[in-house]
Amino acid sequence: MEHKPDTIKVSASHKEEIFATHADLHVVVKGSSLISGNEAMKKAREVNQLLEALSQVQVKEEAVTLQGVNVSTSSGAVLKSSTASYRLKIRCDDLSKFAEILDVIASQKNAALTRTEWTYDDDATREALLLTTLEKAKSKAAKVAQVMGVKLLGVYDLIENVYDEEAAMPFQPQMKAAFRSAPVEEPSLGMDVQHTKIIHVNVDIWYRVSEF
Repeated sequence: MEHKPDTIKVSASHKEEIFATHADLHVVVKGSSLISGNEAMKKAREVNQLLEALSQVQVKEEAVTLQGVNVSTSSGAVLKSSTASYRLKIRCDDLSKFAEILDVIASQKNAALTRTEWTYDDDATREALLLTTLEKAKSKAAKVAQVMGVKLLGVYDLIENVYDEEAAMPFQPQMKAAFRSAPVEEPSLGMDVQHTKIIHVNVDIWYRVSEF
C-alpha cells in the first residue's frame, strides 16, 4: 500500500435515481415480399400497416428507421416474392406514449418487439452528483481536521468511482403473441413502461494536513 505521509483520508458518496429520457424500441416485421432500401417503408405492406397504426398514436414517420432486412427463401434463390423480416427502430421521445406504442406493436400480427433500449441524461447527472459528493467530502474533512487539531493544506490524491445500478429487464415471451394469426385485444406485455436507474458516485480524497 502506498504511504501518504501527513495526510488524512476522507471518503464520501452520493446516489440518485434518474428516469430515462427516451427509448428505442426494436421491432421485427415479417413481410410477404422483399423490398429493399427506403422503399420498404412505403411499399412493404406489413411495414406500412405498422407505420399507419403508429401514426394513430402520433408517432411521426421520421421516428421509425429501417435497420436491416433478412430474406427467407426455401429455393435458395432470392426473388422479389421471397419473404423478408424487416428490422425497425422506433424512437419514443415522449415516454408517456410508450405504452400506446407497445399496444400498437402487439396489435400487429406480423410484428414483434425484440428489445428496448433506454437512454438517460447521464453526463449532466454524473457531473452534478460528483460536485455534491466533493462538497460532502470537503465538509467532512473540515470537521475531521478541526477535531484532530490540524489544518487542511490541500489535496494530495483523489480517486473517483462512478457506476450505474440498472435493473435488467429481460425480453418477455408474452410479446411473441404478436405473431399469432388473431390480434390480441388486451395484450399482457409483462414489462415496465417506465425505466429508471441509480447512479452512484464515490470519492476517496487524501488531504494534506499540518503536523499533528
